[in-house]
Amino acid sequence: MTVQAFELQAVAPADGVALAHIPCNIEAEQALLGAILYDNAAYERLSDRLQARHFYEPFHARLFAAMEEHIKKGQLAEPIMLMERFRRDPAFEELGGLRYLADLVDRAPPAANAADYGRVIYDLALRRELIRVGGEIAKVARDDAETEAREQIEAAEQQLYSLAETGGTSTGFQTFADALQGAVEMAAEAFARDGGLAGVSSGLIDLDRQLGGLHKSDLIILAGRPAMGKTALATNIAFNVARNYAWEPQPDGSRKTVNGGVVAFFSLEMSAEQLAMRLLADVSGVSSDRLRKGEIDQHEFGRVRDAALEIQEIPLFIDATGGLSIAKLTARARRLKRQHGLDLIVVDYLQLVTAGDSSKSDNRVQEVSAITGGLKAIAKELKVPVIALSQLSRKVEDRDDKRPQLADLRESGSIEQDADVVMFVYREEYYLGRAEPREGSEEHLKWQEEMDRVANIAEVVIGKQRHGPIGTIKLHFNGELTKFSNLAREGRFEPR
Repeated sequence: MTVQAFELQAVAPADGVALAHIPCNIEAEQALLGAILYDNAAYERLSDRLQARHFYEPFHARLFAAMEEHIKKGQLAEPIMLMERFRRDPAFEELGGLRYLADLVDRAPPAANAADYGRVIYDLALRRELIRVGGEIAKVARDDAETEAREQIEAAEQQLYSLAETGGTSTGFQTFADALQGAVEMAAEAFARDGGLAGVSSGLIDLDRQLGGLHKSDLIILAGRPAMGKTALATNIAFNVARNYAWEPQPDGSRKTVNGGVVAFFSLEMSAEQLAMRLLADVSGVSSDRLRKGEIDQHEFGRVRDAALEIQEIPLFIDATGGLSIAKLTARARRLKRQHGLDLIVVDYLQLVTAGDSSKSDNRVQEVSAITGGLKAIAKELKVPVIALSQLSRKVEDRDDKRPQLADLRESGSIEQDADVVMFVYREEYYLGRAEPREGSEEHLKWQEEMDRVANIAEVVIGKQRHGPIGTIKLHFNGELTKFSNLAREGRFEPR
């Protein structure tokens, strides 16, 4: 793009470095500001990525921010209206005051070119940040002999990810107006979406109704004793989200998720093939146990093959690396979001994540605290919900009522503290089945009645929800397929 030349007063770089050595284009900044001052509608042509901090000249940054504020309030942004705001600004007076603004308007390019100038300014701002970040990386690599190279790489990757996502490596303070706008947009999306969900749908109606969906930036702890089905529930949710993924293209070429999402599943206990086997059983309707043993006929194998073809393209990415540190997990999640997008992270399970070499401590409670804090930080940084599975202490088994409570969370009170939502999976059928009386006795008849009442029923106990009510919901559980699904009720039939 040819940048229009301006015969305006030269603007000297703030740090005294020659402009020739710094990626910047003062003329492009003047052209864009002039176009907006001449026709405020030009502002609507700009990408949301362009912000005041991307302007090289400090006064231009302040001027753009002031114009943006006026336009968002429905006010006119033009020289006379803005003059009072900058009357005591030394840079404004030094540049020529009202005359400078008038010259910007007089020499303004067509409003249709505003987007092109905006892209030039944004690109140059990224280049300046790259130079700064590169200098910092080189300095740390040269001077910091105590930090391992792998940790330096992960820190550098974090800075580059932030730069790619936000146009800066640190967002700093955010005005309440910006935060409020984000909240209104979230409410608007919930209003427009079927079911009124503000978050990603789990595919389970009653769970969505209780939680309002899986919310961005939330850390969701899914806990349970062994054999309760917490991995199965997390797998089902991840599969439902990935299977329903739909997106629409944006003007800048990116993709905006409109339904479902891209899922990262960190399986620190089960292999990727074991997880895939569960999903094949779910979709094909063939028992996972029989699939593993090969006890299926030709017809069932055809169903398995068709199921594999149906789901092979879903955006579900599995990382089955054992003993993964929180730093490596974060780096891999950032990389996936940068390459394919990311809408949900599942970690199975929390106690198998390590705090990393930099946190060598015999205190497991402190290590788990660092891990939960790190998972919450990932959720906030990547703006995705994180579901982390967790074990429960054995003291659950000592109670008559074995429904789990918050106090049962194993190893760290910080799990409860850091989590936005804590859910427990409980299946009474499992415990009742282990207490079968002697067959033919009166107790056995009563036991059978109880077994019929709780057969294939699972409870999800929501023990904490930062943004909503707690309570218990019931789901259908198919043990052969290790599948959770909506519980059929009178007046509502949910197809498989």
